[in-house]
Amino acid sequence: MTRGQRLKFGSTIVCYHSIFNSMPPTRLAETPAPARRRQALPSLPLPPPEPPRSARDVLLRSWAGRLFIVAVITKFLAALFRVGGEPPAFIQVLSSIATLAMATSLVYFIARLFIMIKRRLLWRVRRKLILSYIFIGVVPALLILFFFLLGAAVFSMNVSAYLFKDGYDDVIRDASVLSDAAAVEIARMPASAAETIARVQRNGARTRNYASLSMLFVPAPGSKLARVSAGEWKHAPVPDDVPAWVGAGGFEGTVVVPDSETATGTSLVIRSVKPALAGSTRLGYVVADVPVDGSLIDQLYETTGIRSAVPEVHASAPGGALTEGARAAAPQPDEFVLFGRSVAFFDAHEWLTGKNTRTTFPMKYRLSEIYGRLVTAQSAQVGSMSVAQAILSALILVAVLFLIIQMAALTMGLALARSITSSIHELFMGTERVRQGDFAHRIEITTKDQLGELADSFNQMTGSIENLLLTAAEKKRLEEELRIAREIQMSLLPRGPLEMPGLGVTALCVPAREVGGDYYDFFILGPERVGIIIADVSGKGTSAALYMAELKGLLLSLSQIHHSPRKLLLEVNRIISENLDSRSFITMTYAVLDLGKGVMTYARAGHTPLIYLPGPGAAVPDAQILIPSGMVLGLRIDGAAEKFAELLEEEQIPLNNGDVIVLYTDGITEAMNSASDLFGDHRLSRIIEEHGHLESGELRERILREIEAFVGSADQHDDMTMILMKIDRAEVARVAV
Repeated sequence: MTRGQRLKFGSTIVCYHSIFNSMPPTRLAETPAPARRRQALPSLPLPPPEPPRSARDVLLRSWAGRLFIVAVITKFLAALFRVGGEPPAFIQVLSSIATLAMATSLVYFIARLFIMIKRRLLWRVRRKLILSYIFIGVVPALLILFFFLLGAAVFSMNVSAYLFKDGYDDVIRDASVLSDAAAVEIARMPASAAETIARVQRNGARTRNYASLSMLFVPAPGSKLARVSAGEWKHAPVPDDVPAWVGAGGFEGTVVVPDSETATGTSLVIRSVKPALAGSTRLGYVVADVPVDGSLIDQLYETTGIRSAVPEVHASAPGGALTEGARAAAPQPDEFVLFGRSVAFFDAHEWLTGKNTRTTFPMKYRLSEIYGRLVTAQSAQVGSMSVAQAILSALILVAVLFLIIQMAALTMGLALARSITSSIHELFMGTERVRQGDFAHRIEITTKDQLGELADSFNQMTGSIENLLLTAAEKKRLEEELRIAREIQMSLLPRGPLEMPGLGVTALCVPAREVGGDYYDFFILGPERVGIIIADVSGKGTSAALYMAELKGLLLSLSQIHHSPRKLLLEVNRIISENLDSRSFITMTYAVLDLGKGVMTYARAGHTPLIYLPGPGAAVPDAQILIPSGMVLGLRIDGAAEKFAELLEEEQIPLNNGDVIVLYTDGITEAMNSASDLFGDHRLSRIIEEHGHLESGELRERILREIEAFVGSADQHDDMTMILMKIDRAEVARVAV
């Protein structure tokens, strides 16, 4: 090394050391204790109390108030235009916009009023606890009670509808049995049709208690038998024939027939139509009618316990179709009743056309009667009560106990809320005293519960708060120093991409902490020669960053002197070993790319391997992990320099079009996931082999995504640095020409 070169190297080292020496001291022991106390205990200015905003301030100093004033003025001007006649179109548009603005302002004012009221009402913890208990304890209980009441109401409505429908279906079955019996008798003795109809009608009215039962025999067309009827037939005219929609099998159900007393009214009738068959010959039909009138409703009430109103059927429209179907004219209740009212729906057919419609039966019932009918099977006695009465009494007792427990819980909750809020108020007053700077204030401990422990913890906290402030100030100062150190470290790395024809280079450096020990750099050695360096200083933090700065200064000078990577690393090891402490060392790979000759010469001093992927058309297309021999730099042990020179190897590889070369630190391949598995060199080489056709920047992003997917949520434990190079010999030839 010449004298001028030594001066240049020395000036570089002095420059970098001066940068770090200009930083503020990082050791706390270098600052006197009184000065540290003054730095760590800044003044605590109390924030001025926020003055309450008056209505004038809200109206004049908020966007909503100003918008409201503008809208009112606009509406007033629009009203003046309307006094003189129809205003222009743009005035009407402005008036509409002003209306929307006024509505928006009012919504804003209402929201602010709600927030203010809520803030004032719920400022005290006691009110919040009471409301929270109401929402947690009382409201769910009321909701559960409402749910059971509603469920019981729905259940009782369904049960009442079922009981009524079951009784109604019994009437339909009775009418079917009577008509079927008469049809069988007439088929056996056609000549006694009149006597059969009269007898069956009389027996049905007497035994079935259907006072309005009417029966009819309608002979088939061409039959010599006469039409015969029995009963009063006051509910509807006697049918002349059976409509075609009834069919050969007959019919049983509810029909809507014209009213016999009015020309336009209709009646609801339970009707059963059964054919009288003598072998395969149909003699006619037997019709049995049970009018749905007051007597039938009373009879259904006696059998089911459900009282229904007599449904009213609206008149038919022209053409035979019902205007609205069958409706019920039940009187509406004067007030809402949760239990006692229900409704049942039945299908009905218009007798003339067979059109299907629906009949609604509004019903009244008593819950006790329904319960009595449901528990008739439980006739066993428990003492002086039946099983059903005993179960009902137990339910009433449980309900009373539930009410008593709920009231007791509410009373105890209010008492506990008062005791809790009293302690919280004492804590609030203590924090106010501390906020004003009175660290000597202590809270009086009156209870031996968790709140008492909290008060004791508060007293201990106020006793140590001064030390906490000191620690916080020191931490803030150290963080600021680390931030400055990181900025300086980042400034030591290359700024901007490497502009070298025929070589695409991209790099990244992600420290694991604020500052790290990874380092990379590019040195232009000639028109077509460039030196690439990647290194890793053992450890992390400020010490590693300082060694990195010293290493940069060495390499800046030595790269211009030594063109052989091996000689450069030998000289770096000789110089740096005198400055590193005994616990530190440096791993490094240095490569010189000669794009004109198409050769890369490199040496490795204990660093991670290189990955070399030949370009398209190579004889061996697979990615190669290159691991030349070499020992780490800077070891301060006997014989380390001789051993370093003995192990260090320098190798060369040819550079062809499309070759990809990747240099990296162990933070890349030793990235760990949550299962402590390493990313590994082979996984990295496989990714480079699969995606080596991409540009260097795209390949870098692909590798980073693969590392992130592998690591997942695990923390980064080491600095990650990587350099990706891609050779373009065609670009070199073009520039040379």
